[in-house]
Amino acid sequence: MSAPSSLAPLALARKVLETEANAVLRLADRLDANFDRALDLLQGCSGRVIATGMGKSGIIARKLAATLSSTGTSAVFLHAAEAVHGDLGVVQTDDVVVALSYSGETEELLRLLEAIRRLGARLIAITGHPASTLGQAADATLNVHVAEEACPMNLAPTASTTATLAMGDALAMALSQRKGFRAEQFATLHPVGLGKRFMRVDALMHTADALPRVTLDTPMRDLIHEMSSKRLGMACVVDAEGRLLGIVTDGDVRRHMEQLGAALFDRRAEDVMTPGPVTVGRQIMAVEALRIMEQRKITAVVVVGIGDRLEGVVHLHDLWRTQMF
Repeated sequence: MSAPSSLAPLALARKVLETEANAVLRLADRLDANFDRALDLLQGCSGRVIATGMGKSGIIARKLAATLSSTGTSAVFLHAAEAVHGDLGVVQTDDVVVALSYSGETEELLRLLEAIRRLGARLIAITGHPASTLGQAADATLNVHVAEEACPMNLAPTASTTATLAMGDALAMALSQRKGFRAEQFATLHPVGLGKRFMRVDALMHTADALPRVTLDTPMRDLIHEMSSKRLGMACVVDAEGRLLGIVTDGDVRRHMEQLGAALFDRRAEDVMTPGPVTVGRQIMAVEALRIMEQRKITAVVVVGIGDRLEGVVHLHDLWRTQMF
């Protein structure tokens, strides 16, 4: 058994991070046909993916199941100890079991092997010892062996669990790409939090009475009132059929006020509007609308439909209020 480290805390922390980072980096050169075989099994799975493990490996297995579920693959976590006490019923013939055990000799997992084979389910092993009982029994075995743990005594699972976590993520991301998982599907599975980045603008835009709207001949006093009451810092100029002709922003009003003074109030919307404003369709993602605003250095974009008919306005503040970032 190694003696406790005498390194100062900061030095030890750096060594831990370096050890775990190196453990993950070495996995890249170890990927082989087994990884492709594991992907084939997962992609061809007509049932569910069952991730299982004990102890720290069980915690990583639970995370793997969650990552798979959030990226388009139906997956659940099965506690290996509970499985042999009745929970094995969740495993069906058309499932794929992903078993995590660094030693490959975890007793609770080995008890499951016969039942998994009897049911006809397929087995993927993620282990640090491919020649172990678990590794030899699997249809595909992913090697996450590490030279040493980051623990100063080389005892606590640290680098090995990090490597296992990273291998699981690599498997989930490669599978997601193979299956053509899209941002829109991610948004459906994540209606709050990260998924809000992929909300469509039609879920956020101002419409109907909240939409600042004027016509070409709207007097300046009425135009300013419309802009002030709707609180978007702009107004859309439309024709009688609701087609967008231009916009008037706070900046437009200020610039014309500097040039014309009080004579500005003798003008109409047509005299101060900016024709050909930036527009988007209602189905684009909110994150894309934000990118356009940042690129064009504007605070709002107009949403139009067929024939340039005005449908709404999305303001920068609306995007930030969704807590997308």
